[in-house]
Amino acid sequence: MNPLETQQLIIADQSATQRQLRDGFTWLRFENDLEQEFRRADIRTRLPQIRFNFYLATTAVTAFAALNFLTGNAGHLTFVGMGLFAAIVVSLASAVTISSLPTARKIYPRFAAIGIPFLGILVTLASLRASENGSPVMLVAVLIAALYIYILVGLLFYQAIRTNIILWLVYVLFSVIDGVAEADVIYNSLVLLIINIICISMAYGLEMESRTHFLERRLLAETAARDGLTGIHNRRRFDEQLQNSWLQAQREQVALALLMVDIDCFKTFNDRHGHQAGDECLKAVAVALSRAARRPLDLVARFGGEEFAIILYNPTTSYLQEISTRIHAHVAALGIPHADSTVGPSVTVSVGVAYVAPSDDRSYQGFLQLADEALYQAKSEGRNRSVFSEGAYDTLKTGAFRMSRRVI
Repeated sequence: MNPLETQQLIIADQSATQRQLRDGFTWLRFENDLEQEFRRADIRTRLPQIRFNFYLATTAVTAFAALNFLTGNAGHLTFVGMGLFAAIVVSLASAVTISSLPTARKIYPRFAAIGIPFLGILVTLASLRASENGSPVMLVAVLIAALYIYILVGLLFYQAIRTNIILWLVYVLFSVIDGVAEADVIYNSLVLLIINIICISMAYGLEMESRTHFLERRLLAETAARDGLTGIHNRRRFDEQLQNSWLQAQREQVALALLMVDIDCFKTFNDRHGHQAGDECLKAVAVALSRAARRPLDLVARFGGEEFAIILYNPTTSYLQEISTRIHAHVAALGIPHADSTVGPSVTVSVGVAYVAPSDDRSYQGFLQLADEALYQAKSEGRNRSVFSEGAYDTLKTGAFRMSRRVI
């Protein structure tokens, strides 16, 4: 297998999106990190429509109550029936309020997991009570509730199935307790079961389509974030990830590491072997770096020219030691001849490592400078080595750093 084929396999293996598309998701479940990202994106996209659906449900319930009042059926309502109706209205109002909050993206999924089954039970019990009083709304009301649960209130597929199973059991149980005719219980139970099977098929297809579109959009974004030559992440993606990782590490109070990697004597390599050979060298080194940094949150990017960058989220010092050793070992294993190198007979790299705990008095720009200074030191000390810079800096000026240094 040539280096380019190896590279393509590694990049495909690195991408959770590509891996998920390749393996499929018949059971409507992604691997953990991707699943969480999908759920956040899904609720963010659907929340305005969910809110509108609750407004619509509130309007429908209010209109139904008004219709009952105008036709004289309201007089048959018992105290329990009126209480159930009031509880439904309060629950719908709560859903509208929660889905309208600025923090709805975080709060609503938790509310829906408990609130929607509770609301569904109220609708089922109210429908049973109305049916006992001669109102022919039982199947219609529960059918509408099932459609809402499967499609319109933001529950995922398995959550919706669990909720409707609960409602079906509630209907059967309370029908028996209330002494509903056995034939009616059997008939209505079968109708509700058929409705659920139809809704399950529809909900499965809709969520499968939604998950597929999510992966395709994510893959498109990943493709746009790839370097055209090496296939690893490009400078734009690196800049975004560095800023995001810095802020996240600051919130979670964990450490962040940045490795700047430069191919030694690359200009002389290009001069002797030509730019095509130089391109193949860049691709091969990208493969080596990708093999060295394999954790899910590790990011390898082409920084520019013959320089690469690696972001490591919350690494231990032993992992930094390990990854530094692996980088040099993997590059050496490539065995790319470099007769004009001042270091050795084959291509080598120099690595500058910055390792800090982000805080308010620091910035990710300074973090980048710290790693760049460590790289400069590695090259000035003879190349083909890693220099470790630890985060003791108070103020930074371009080209001037204060830090403690040691060679890994």
